[in-house]
Amino acid sequence: MIEGVKITPLKKIDDDRGSVLHMMRKDSPIFKSFGEIYFSVAIPGKIKAWHLHKETFLNYACIDGTIKLVLFDDRKGSSTKNQKQEIILSTKNYFLVTVPPLIWNGFVNIGKTNAILANCSTVPYSDNEIIRKSPFDNNIPYKWVIDK
Repeated sequence: MIEGVKITPLKKIDDDRGSVLHMMRKDSPIFKSFGEIYFSVAIPGKIKAWHLHKETFLNYACIDGTIKLVLFDDRKGSSTKNQKQEIILSTKNYFLVTVPPLIWNGFVNIGKTNAILANCSTVPYSDNEIIRKSPFDNNIPYKWVIDK
């Protein structure tokens, strides 16, 4: 696992009316601060990568569908420098992934219908705080494979 990345089991309550999916509480050990919550809808087979936040901790949970999240650590001095990590998120295996600043991350919907990835970030979005690269950037040694 990449240094600083945390995976936290989340509570999911199902009954005959549907589900309640818990994500973040201010009394959780994972909670640092509130920046914003947003939902990223991913179309099957479409890649949303790469991006890196300079200050923001990301807290991802998949609330519909199935997402493959990929992380790459190129931080100087990190014990996991140049390591990659793949994490499959879905409501069947429901958890929160906390990604610290300066980790390249991206994801792809590996299901057959649209998927929704929720993020409770510690800092509100700012164009000055994020760096983006193409999903096929040669500086990140990862090959996106999309099963059809």
